[in-house]
Amino acid sequence: MIVETARAKVNLALHVTSQTQDGYHCLDSLVAFADVGDRLTFSPADHLNLSITGPFAGDLSPNADNLVLRAARLMGAPPVLITLEKNLPVASGIGGGSADAAATIRGLSRLTSSDLPGIEQQVALGADVPVCIFGHACRMQGIGEVIEPLEGFSGLNVVLVNPGVAVSTRDVFDGLSSKTNSSLPDFVRFDDLCLSELRNDLERPARAICPEIDDALRALSESGSDLARMSGSGATCYGVFATEENARHAADHLSQQYPDWWVTSAALR
Repeated sequence: MIVETARAKVNLALHVTSQTQDGYHCLDSLVAFADVGDRLTFSPADHLNLSITGPFAGDLSPNADNLVLRAARLMGAPPVLITLEKNLPVASGIGGGSADAAATIRGLSRLTSSDLPGIEQQVALGADVPVCIFGHACRMQGIGEVIEPLEGFSGLNVVLVNPGVAVSTRDVFDGLSSKTNSSLPDFVRFDDLCLSELRNDLERPARAICPEIDDALRALSESGSDLARMSGSGATCYGVFATEENARHAADHLSQQYPDWWVTSAALR
């Protein structure tokens, strides 16, 4: 049996720089991965099958369009039982579906001793799939195909908060007032950047669609975070804390204050 973890993807910054003629959005983004995520296991079976368990299993269906099964078909649809333990909220801006697809590709590559698909096939499956296959702090550009390790990134202590509202990525991108915004400033190492001076261009349209994001950002700020920002297209937000203990304490407090939210402390790398 092969086990893979689909770790939550966090966009520390996300600048939308242009849009291609075929509709893809070009990004310039800083991405890191949390030590929390979904868990996938792969076991030999008579045919390809997907079973979904976990706290958010009810929000997914194991139908043919599921990203895990699409990734498995991309890998040749070997006869295997895939069990997805869905621990991350769905449609939440932390790459859950793409991370699951990437973990499927990695797991089946290990199980069948086959090569990873090419970058074009990965992007066709989902723009975040290549970065999730990479799985480490990086700068992601283009439509997701350009990935560079993020030099000088030593990790961050964060609290992840999702107010329990799914947000449509397409609707958020459609709500952008401008799709030609500035790129990240020139830098060599993460240490050269001031994270608070960067932005997530999707935050404003997402907040217009989902006012609960305002509540999440405010709650993180009031809990003592040094910086509170939305990840991806929302609605998950992250708060940066000085220490692991501070992050854990804030997560415990927020969980008690907002029992219907998904809240967890995590380390980014």
